[in-house]
Amino acid sequence: MKASYQKYMLEFKRPSGTSRGVMTEKETWFIVLEENGKIGIGECGILRGLSADDRDDYEEKLKWTCENIHLGEKELWENLLEFPSIQFGVEMAFLSLKSENPYVLFPSDFTNNTKSININGLVWMGEASFMKQQIEEKLADGFTCIKLKIGAIDFQKELELLQFIRSHFSPEQIEIRVDANGAFPLSEALEKLHQLNQFQLHSIEQPIKKGNIQAMSDLCKTTPFPIALDEELIGIFSFEEKERLLQEIKPQYIILKPSFIGGFRGTKEWIDLANKYEIGWWITSALESNIGLNAISQWTFIQNSKMPQGLGTGALYTNNFDCPLEVAQGQLWYNNSKKWDSFEGSK
Repeated sequence: MKASYQKYMLEFKRPSGTSRGVMTEKETWFIVLEENGKIGIGECGILRGLSADDRDDYEEKLKWTCENIHLGEKELWENLLEFPSIQFGVEMAFLSLKSENPYVLFPSDFTNNTKSININGLVWMGEASFMKQQIEEKLADGFTCIKLKIGAIDFQKELELLQFIRSHFSPEQIEIRVDANGAFPLSEALEKLHQLNQFQLHSIEQPIKKGNIQAMSDLCKTTPFPIALDEELIGIFSFEEKERLLQEIKPQYIILKPSFIGGFRGTKEWIDLANKYEIGWWITSALESNIGLNAISQWTFIQNSKMPQGLGTGALYTNNFDCPLEVAQGQLWYNNSKKWDSFEGSK
């Protein structure tokens, strides 16, 4: 077996804003395995400034992984504990190599195009007029769950945007999730949650910065509507640490990004713990290319969650890989009549 890696820069169609800043491009890396005329492709979906493995020795670790590919997927995964995006890339590449089709990793009714995945429509931060335009587009596209990034523009304007949605659609018609990406000051968080509560929101992701365990625990006890942990899970590597975090904070939900938390194996550990402690969960992509999004979507489908998942980011880039994934009426489908780009031809 031969293994190689390569870098790929994804270019956003339009600048995409979060409370951490505006992105115009996204770095990703691919691991390619070759054996007996077959290839396997895995994506290492690092997000600079957020991933636990955003380190100076990242490429060096990718090189080491390829040089030691003979160790096999399980042993490599265990040796890459502090590099969750590479864990995911290795896991995906081995699955891809073993599969009859390198892009069909988990055959199911989803990959047969007979069932779809319910997803939320993502509204990026920006000027109020731009956010309103995105909201109207998502509603017109048939989404019944939308997620708004908040925390970057004036809070009163964000409340007005939520009022705009609620003045036209009841909670039964449109579920609203908001994601603060840790933007609320500790001293203001509970008051802001009470102001947001008037709009009958489904949940808020990461209202305060990660690492404030006691403050987050207190918020989860007193919040008027559910809190979902997201960034809080990043950098928690061992099963024991994961369990301790959930026991201490007791969130209502956790959000699972395989690229950030050790691939499918790492994600399954979180799911098992969430189920044990009666914590809700859903899975989202983390701005991967369609190659990573494809793998996450297929695995998500076989987890049988009925909640809307966060898997609709494939259309963000100008130079993504053409693939069978498509969004229609707020659902993600695997359209078998659409073919994959040749990965090798897309370097």
